[in-house]
Amino acid sequence: MLDDRKLAVLRAIVEDYVSTNEPVGSKALADRHNLGVSPATIRNDMAVLEEQGYIAQPHTSAGRVPTDKGYRLFVDRLSTIKPLSIAERRAIETFLSGAYDLDDVVGRTVRLLAQLTRQVAVVQYPSLTRSAVRHVELVPVAEGRLLLVLITNTGRVEQRVIETGKISEESIGHLRALLNTCLDGLGFGEVPEAVADLPDKVGPDERPVAAAVLSVLLETLVEKHEEKIVFAGAANLAAVDFSQSLREVLVALEEQVVLMRLLGETGDSSTVTVRIGTENPDLGLKSTSVVAADYGVGDLTLARLGVLGPTRMDYPSTMGAVRAVARYVGQILAGS
Repeated sequence: MLDDRKLAVLRAIVEDYVSTNEPVGSKALADRHNLGVSPATIRNDMAVLEEQGYIAQPHTSAGRVPTDKGYRLFVDRLSTIKPLSIAERRAIETFLSGAYDLDDVVGRTVRLLAQLTRQVAVVQYPSLTRSAVRHVELVPVAEGRLLLVLITNTGRVEQRVIETGKISEESIGHLRALLNTCLDGLGFGEVPEAVADLPDKVGPDERPVAAAVLSVLLETLVEKHEEKIVFAGAANLAAVDFSQSLREVLVALEEQVVLMRLLGETGDSSTVTVRIGTENPDLGLKSTSVVAADYGVGDLTLARLGVLGPTRMDYPSTMGAVRAVARYVGQILAGS
């Protein structure tokens, strides 16, 4: 275990390296930070930090840089996540509250995160498996064809065209009313049982259409939907530390499966998670860090969002931005 003074030296090295992108020497630390000890003592502390793997010497200069292990200790010992200013919080709320549907919410969120953090932002769409039915609509689109529109409580909209044969407007209205009475507010897992006897509630002439609608509805619910993920801010990578590994990072960003693993599993919605360097599951991302958080409605976690950038990242500010945006997205979805 490191004592408080060595932790203070490590914290100062991380902060200086993040702000300057230059290896940090003992004299610079003594000049810039009120550590209360001489440069010689700081050099001794830096030698211990290097021996234990928290900092490294990139070349023959006197300066040191943090390692993944050093960043990890820095993040784990953060006493506070830097809060956003009142102006920043108001700007987030105004920007996100102008969204008119789920696609717009996700699109605005990913652009906002990229702008706030100057990193690559990644947002996962709410999972259908964690959704409930808000409304079912049946719309005639042609002779013998209906459009089934399924709207969830998380704002997702699923649409399917159904071949029904001839059916009257009255029958469509009756079936629509029955579906909404049965399904409103139910979780997707509860739907099959709820509609099992629905064909018995319609007349003989309507049963073939009811059966066709239910078949498509149930297929829609049980399909293994590939989780959709969007990202923005890839241009921010050009301005940072990826001269050697930029291509690998860009290739990884193009893979949805990689992005899913990158964000990680959902967990405690109040926690911001940080993966640093080699902690990331994809080898192409070993020079990056990922800061992620859950978002949801009330106690229901729907999905995750986060940012990817170099390990030389302003962790307190980035963690604060990710946490704040996740909370606002949850509030927007809860009110939608």
